[in-house]
Amino acid sequence: MKNIKVIIFDAYGTLFDVNSAAENCKNKIGEQWEPFANYWRTTQLEYTWLRNLMDRHEDFWKITEDSLDKSMKVFQIDISMKNKLLDLYRVLSTFSEVKETLIKLKEKNYKIIILSNGTLSLLEELVNSNNLQNIFDNVLSIEEVKKYKPHPDVYNIPIKKYQIEKKQFAYLSANTWDVSAAGNFGFNSIWVNRNKSVFDNLDYKPIIEIKNLSDLNNLL
Repeated sequence: MKNIKVIIFDAYGTLFDVNSAAENCKNKIGEQWEPFANYWRTTQLEYTWLRNLMDRHEDFWKITEDSLDKSMKVFQIDISMKNKLLDLYRVLSTFSEVKETLIKLKEKNYKIIILSNGTLSLLEELVNSNNLQNIFDNVLSIEEVKKYKPHPDVYNIPIKKYQIEKKQFAYLSANTWDVSAAGNFGFNSIWVNRNKSVFDNLDYKPIIEIKNLSDLNNLL
């Protein structure tokens, strides 16, 4: 890829491990911790899409709480664990290669930014708790437009910020629908396929597929 000036990272599932909150409670949740974590994440995303369609916006923290409530009922998890799980969700762990990769990209003088469904306060807490404060040039939230991914207005936020061509952005996400939306919008969209998944059929194929972010070192 040539002429890339800005690298955009999705946050949840791409930089930060959304299952780490439940994993940290697996001794109490038991063997179902991973199916529970996946269900919570899926429900959370479904609520963002449905609220887009209904034009009934609530911020990402409200959606995270609401989806957790449902998930705990489905998996019959003691309600006393709710606050602990929410506290852990505020400080999700990064994937192991994230910090080193970001530092190397920063050294190459790329602008490094986040574009996320999360609120600014949630994203800043994640960045700070993982000691990434000096890496990101900007942290951008969908709250600027009050619409969730994959609405095109979300992907226009960095365009307004940087006033450069779409093809001068690289966009990375572990979520296939997010990769497709960003690619259809016009970004150079890269799929971070951590789990050997199958890509969705949504009128776009990623320009590159990588197994984790460390693969970027040989691409950019």
